[in-house]
Amino acid sequence: MTAPAGLLLLLLLGLSQAHPLQEGSREENPDTVDITTQILMTNNGTNEILLEGDMLVPRTRNALKCYNQNCRWKKGSNGLVTIPYTISSEFTSSERQVISQAMNAFRSTTCIRFVPRQNENDYISIENLSGCYSSLGRVGGKQVLSLNRQGCIYQGIIQHELNHGLGFQHEQSRSDRDSYVRINWENIAPQNAYNFNKEDTNNLNTPYDYSSIMHYGRTAFSIQGMDTITPIPNPNVPIGQRNGFSQWDITRIKLISCYTICYY
Repeated sequence: MTAPAGLLLLLLLGLSQAHPLQEGSREENPDTVDITTQILMTNNGTNEILLEGDMLVPRTRNALKCYNQNCRWKKGSNGLVTIPYTISSEFTSSERQVISQAMNAFRSTTCIRFVPRQNENDYISIENLSGCYSSLGRVGGKQVLSLNRQGCIYQGIIQHELNHGLGFQHEQSRSDRDSYVRINWENIAPQNAYNFNKEDTNNLNTPYDYSSIMHYGRTAFSIQGMDTITPIPNPNVPIGQRNGFSQWDITRIKLISCYTICYY
């Protein structure tokens, strides 16, 4: 191989690595960023008012917590929680496959069943909008779940947003979080500090889960990439994974499906 030909081959290889293909299974984000960073980067272009980075501000209630069953997807007499959905025709067949695989993770481990909408009034509408975001719990009528094609079509992100649609908040918003993580307020811009508010959560008698797919990454809403969340007592515990449900995620989905519980 001549020197110019070898140089050209290296250049082409470098370009292919810098711009990974966007088609295929997309089971994981090929980038090295955590799930929160990916979601927040994608949501930079949205005009929606979002809480904690990817939850739509409730329009039908004045808080992120409900006190009745209206915001809960109902369990049928067969013991299954059936959630109708539609999906935009803007998604390619391979993107639809990734979305379907993410939904099947609920089917294979819990009693949640996402089914194509027939004529149900309450349903989730999966759309290619300007970010990765969802409402929290069932809101009634058409419920938009945004999965931008350029940044959200990864199983971990889809499962994260679908879990919001079931009513689950972020793990580090738990009422007992201060016993498990330290929030580094000095590394958070003041206008973003509200994203780290604690919520009055029902934790279902389950332990704090650093490995939850609902946990922020350690640099979420960071000033210049500094850590905003530090696990305690061991600061090296990984958080913000994007590979799929943890065992406690699965347990909580099962619990929320069996009892009159809206949010944990």
